Amino acid sequence: MTTIRNGRPAWTVSAVLGAMLAGCATPATVAPPTVGPVAVPYTSVGLERVVGQDMAGLVKLFGQPDADVREGNARKLQFQGTFCVLDAYLYPKGSEPPRVTYLDAREPDGSAIDRASCVAALVRRDGGR
Repeated sequence: MTTIRNGRPAWTVSAVLGAMLAGCATPATVAPPTVGPVAVPYTSVGLERVVGQDMAGLVKLFGQPDADVREGNARKLQFQGTFCVLDAYLYPKGSEPPRVTYLDAREPDGSAIDRASCVAALVRRDGGR
């Protein structure tokens, strides 16, 4: 049988106290958020004289490419300097000749480098290659 205290059954007081104490328990351990690589926004600032060029325009700007890779109707031209390596990806649009639509740059050891800085360094080298 349930005992009555202060006009309420004892089990109600116990249930309320139990619920209140449960709220005092330590919270479950939450793992810290994982930190992944930071996405670098793609910007074409400083690349205006390269994006949209065809092969002749790139040769005029940088000299002969160090590598010329073709895959289907796409082409990758690679230009190397002491400061960086620049990969220019050319794709055709309709019946037009392939033009640069994307650039990738890295230091000679493979480390990331700003593409505009690489373009500027390659343009300044003596007579291209």
